[in-house]
Amino acid sequence: MLKPTIGCLVSLVLFASGPLAMAQDEKTVETPKKPASIYNVNLDAREQVKAAGKIARRDNQRLLVMFGGDWCGWCHKLHGLFAKDRAIHKILTDEFQLVMVDTKAPHADELLKECQGDLKQVGYPFLAVLDADGKVLTRQETDALEEGDHHDPVKVKEFLIKCSPAPKDAEKVLADGLKLASSEDKKVFLHFGAPWCGWCHKLDNFLAKEEISKVFGKDFVDVKVDVDRMENGKELAAKMRKDASGGIPWFVILDAKGDAIINADGPKGNIGYPAAPAEIAHFMMMLNKTKNRLSTDDLELIEKTLKDAPEAKAQADRN
Repeated sequence: MLKPTIGCLVSLVLFASGPLAMAQDEKTVETPKKPASIYNVNLDAREQVKAAGKIARRDNQRLLVMFGGDWCGWCHKLHGLFAKDRAIHKILTDEFQLVMVDTKAPHADELLKECQGDLKQVGYPFLAVLDADGKVLTRQETDALEEGDHHDPVKVKEFLIKCSPAPKDAEKVLADGLKLASSEDKKVFLHFGAPWCGWCHKLDNFLAKEEISKVFGKDFVDVKVDVDRMENGKELAAKMRKDASGGIPWFVILDAKGDAIINADGPKGNIGYPAAPAEIAHFMMMLNKTKNRLSTDDLELIEKTLKDAPEAKAQADRN
């Protein structure tokens, strides 16, 4: 066997300390990216539940409270499943208001004690299903939803379906609204929407504004029909509306007997959520035609709120 000469040894040393070795030394180990925050430790747990309950009551939903923190890897896994699995995401957004409660947030301790009931201690994430008034309906330790290093989508989906609220009947919802309108000498503002419709949510949010609901309620009983989630929702929409080609949201003002007075079909079709000047003008015409107690100041407030909304300003910029 030939032994390496001194020259060969020098060459090996030079080779080992050359460009390749330098490149290896310069390589840096990449630090794993910190996952995006899904909790806010500064949000008051009670206030979160209260705000979510207001929307849940309006939309016949329940609250899904998820206790944990950004330090919790399994919390990120479950939250990621909520976002990425299309079937789970649809059930969650249609039937629930998701409330992410950091265990270190104000009032989180007392809310957690209420939600865990007789369970002495829980792991995270920990789930609780509440009704719109904040009453605990179901509690769930999520280790039962796990499968290996992840949450089983089938188990999670089954849990959400089991905890979803029973659907309302659109015909009964309208009947209750008409009964209330008759007793209070008001009219019914009947509007149709669906969970996937962004403009429907804008209309819902507009009507839910405290200053708007206060004046709007002087003359109208607000009745919302979800054409996707309510029984007989699509059938009621078809009965009330001759032409459904204009999409949703669509609305009609009814007298206390259920007869239509005027609807959202303007000169150019369904105005939907009123954002463009012509749409706002038609909406205000509807209110002026059917008002009884609304004052001039009330109507000006409604119109100004619509015109000052980002959607109206965006429409104006396009024109």
